[in-house]
Amino acid sequence: MDRRMYQILIVDDEIHAVEGIYSGVDWNKLGITAVFKAYTVRQAKEIFVQEHIDIMLCDIEMPQATGLELAEWVRECYPSTETIFLTCHADFKYAKQALQLGGLDYILKPVPFAELEKVLERAIDKINKESEMVQYSQFGQFWFQNQPMLIERFWQDILNQTVPSNPKAISQAAADRNISYFEDMVFIPVLLSIQRWYKPLSLRDEKILEYALKNLAEEILLESRKDRTIISLGNRRILVIIPIDEKQEDISELEESSQRYIEACSHYFYCDISCYIGEKVHGHGMLETVSKLKEMERNNVAYSNKVLLLSKPKVHSFDYKPADIRLWSVMLEEGAFDKVLTEAMQYLNGVDKDVLNADFLKRFYQNFQQMMHYILQTKGIQAHQLFSDLNSQEVSENATRSVTHLQVWVKYTVIKAKEYILSLEQSQSVVQRVIQFINLHISKDLSREEIANHVYLNPDYLTRIFKKETGMAISDYLLQERLRIAQELLVKTDMPISAVASQIGYSNFSHFSRTFKKHTNLNPNEYRQVHQKTLHS
Repeated sequence: MDRRMYQILIVDDEIHAVEGIYSGVDWNKLGITAVFKAYTVRQAKEIFVQEHIDIMLCDIEMPQATGLELAEWVRECYPSTETIFLTCHADFKYAKQALQLGGLDYILKPVPFAELEKVLERAIDKINKESEMVQYSQFGQFWFQNQPMLIERFWQDILNQTVPSNPKAISQAAADRNISYFEDMVFIPVLLSIQRWYKPLSLRDEKILEYALKNLAEEILLESRKDRTIISLGNRRILVIIPIDEKQEDISELEESSQRYIEACSHYFYCDISCYIGEKVHGHGMLETVSKLKEMERNNVAYSNKVLLLSKPKVHSFDYKPADIRLWSVMLEEGAFDKVLTEAMQYLNGVDKDVLNADFLKRFYQNFQQMMHYILQTKGIQAHQLFSDLNSQEVSENATRSVTHLQVWVKYTVIKAKEYILSLEQSQSVVQRVIQFINLHISKDLSREEIANHVYLNPDYLTRIFKKETGMAISDYLLQERLRIAQELLVKTDMPISAVASQIGYSNFSHFSRTFKKHTNLNPNEYRQVHQKTLHS
């Protein structure tokens, strides 16, 4: 029998890395007759168009587009090509074995040539085994190479409602794609949901690991069978569609393999992941069943690394004691941040898991966030000043994914607010704190003694240092601020003048009018008419 010859493409933006591999491997020994080189993704695609490439050796980190993006394109357009990744990412040694499960490998730079040759031998062996399964006709070869992609697109069109969910439309869509499908076929969908990673990941690294998770699912859940389909749904979710015998009642084997998959993910990828197993369904019922699985996943905020069945829904009980947000708010005003944090954690830990769902977490999150924003406001702090950084946004966005994420957010929010408030109080001068207090309580009838008590100083002493630093008495500053706010409200709003007076601490309307005219030479109504006319002219 003639030995088959193979062609390989090396893709790396570092020219010396490409040349090193080219000169360091014994290509003839492997039966590789042509070695092509590309330094950009664009060059690589051009070579694929011109040549038949059996194996692609590809760097992941490239400037214009990643090796993963190129590999996805190759998988779609040239599915018979085997891909081997190269990278400098030493952090992902633990992903190597799982990537191998899908017929790929993951080699760290600098590339050890002996190891690379062994990987190439495995790739060639895999190509040979798959070639044996290809029918001799040209149509048979095309079908074998493209059937997985066609089937995946078929199910995606059903889930995206591009194909209507009725038996005739689905059968016609399958016939148009030359997919073997019958209306009485029965399937079980399994939704895989990544709940959290144990370590921070960049978006690129997360894509690498999700790619490897699919390969692991193909090995354990699909058992490498070609009649089973796996689809990326985005948002850390993967869908597995398994055809079954309609008479098959027991799904214990599927439960067991799902549990093995979860354990392997925890061991190799350091992540929490849960599997949601649907009920038996015909193709036209797939969209509805997958929607139920997504809702089931959304409401699973209490359990991690679990196999959950749609046929055994969790019964929610709403008999629970709400969190005492009002009491916690008072405690925070008094500076008891640690006590509130302890009580919040105890409350969330004490809620029955059967009560917990996505809506429960959302309500708690919104109420707790409202309380924290109010406390920050009383301290003169704008929430966006404190929580606008990327880390804060990420913690907040994940808060309602699970009760664990919510506890992380609560702890993060309370501690950051506490540290900021304490540092602000320590760095502010006494006069700054007095000004802040006046601005926050401008609508109250503030006395000199009340202001002095806020900063724990004698009123006479406070008056002296305030005038020394600002050049005016506390009473003059208070009057100045009140008049400034009154002027803005008169011009920019249609509030009744009595309401404006109340807003700045004047309960006596006549007293307000006399004071206002004394300092502006106009009564409040005259001031409004003159300045609103000017504003709109």
